[in-house]
Amino acid sequence: MNELVAGGNVPLPDGAVTLRVPGPFDLSVIVTGDSGKVSGDGDFVFYNQPATAGARLQGDTVTIDGRRLRAGASRVTVAVSPAEPGTPLGRLPGIALQVHGPGGGLVARFTPPRPDRETVLLLAEIYRRGPGWKLRALGQGYADGLAGVARDFGVDVAEDEAPQPPTGPARIPAPSRPAAPAGRLAPSGPPAPDGFLPLVNAARASAGAPPVSLDARLTAAAGAHAAGMAARSTLSSEHADGTSLYQRVVAGGYAYLAIGEHLVSGPRSPADFVEYCLSGEQSGLTVRSRAYTHVGVGHAADARSGDLYWTALWATPFSTQGLAEWAAAVLRLTNAERTAARLRPLSPDPLLTAAAQAHSADMVARAFYSHTSPDGGEPWHRASAAGSTHRAIGENIACGQRTPAEVVDGWMNSPGHRANILKPTFTHLGVGFAGGGPAGTYWTQLFGG
Repeated sequence: MNELVAGGNVPLPDGAVTLRVPGPFDLSVIVTGDSGKVSGDGDFVFYNQPATAGARLQGDTVTIDGRRLRAGASRVTVAVSPAEPGTPLGRLPGIALQVHGPGGGLVARFTPPRPDRETVLLLAEIYRRGPGWKLRALGQGYADGLAGVARDFGVDVAEDEAPQPPTGPARIPAPSRPAAPAGRLAPSGPPAPDGFLPLVNAARASAGAPPVSLDARLTAAAGAHAAGMAARSTLSSEHADGTSLYQRVVAGGYAYLAIGEHLVSGPRSPADFVEYCLSGEQSGLTVRSRAYTHVGVGHAADARSGDLYWTALWATPFSTQGLAEWAAAVLRLTNAERTAARLRPLSPDPLLTAAAQAHSADMVARAFYSHTSPDGGEPWHRASAAGSTHRAIGENIACGQRTPAEVVDGWMNSPGHRANILKPTFTHLGVGFAGGGPAGTYWTQLFGG
């Protein structure tokens, strides 16, 4: 087994190899020839287009068989991006690539230097060398998401209205979740959002979900965010000044427990926008989710291109009862994992809960993500300040996950966090949650024993 550094390479065994990146990430694959450019739509594999000849994406794993690639293909580049759109990779767990051969044996590992504000990383490339194939570790970051990667590989992420000839650069929608095709629209005034809410609630009714109502605070935040994206001609959850969409929502007076969003460019009308949102599996789940009670929507036109940029915000307001229910759900799911491991369940602890909640709120208020607070406070300091007398203290934190199930699953898929959850000497747990900040949601588990 080879531990690679950026630029390092290793020969690959004959047959299909699998590349896996565990964690809250999406993988994408770009197939190219010697020119370094794609030849058509099928050369770009991502979550909405998970397979092409010789490459198949499934969850956190991509399988590549050089023998089955299209004619003329000589290189396959693998990129990793955050599963939650717009989240800088530097706020997520470390990226670790595992490469396995046809028999399942580990061929190589690559842990790139930790990114900062980049939202996509070219992780590795598989390339033809003589009769065989080799793998090279990369680690090249992009700050403008998969759309920037696509352009560098010859993908035009803006569709023209006129029919295109079958040759030349591939033209596919920008694959940054959950973006829509950034179509070249004839310059015109933005359409009114009339009809948006009836279409949304009809879709929810068909799924058995209760209707949502328009919220003026969410609508104001959505409109301002859409205008900011149009001014910069880019889809992003961050504003030009670096503040996030979620910080704008909270600053506008809407404290939330649950939140979801659609950031889309291209649709010409509310009906087209809703149709697009319903067309994807994940984006459709957001529209139909029972977790949301309010919605806000806004759109703005790019003055240069005429493209329309849309933002929809879905949310449920914060309440003490809702917070208690989410904390109870995290405890229940954590104890299910301990029970499966034949460990005693943890008991809720109000003092640990107060400390955990204060830390989540502090991470939102001061826009940091760390076990160590800006003034140097550590988990045991926070527990002691809250009045806890536990001798053993442990802490898990997470950001960006939208539900208790999602955050516990993420912790269980991270060795260090899993070790805390399954530590036999821990007996009590406090759970904290706060919405806002750069990542949107901040979770804390504070263990005591």
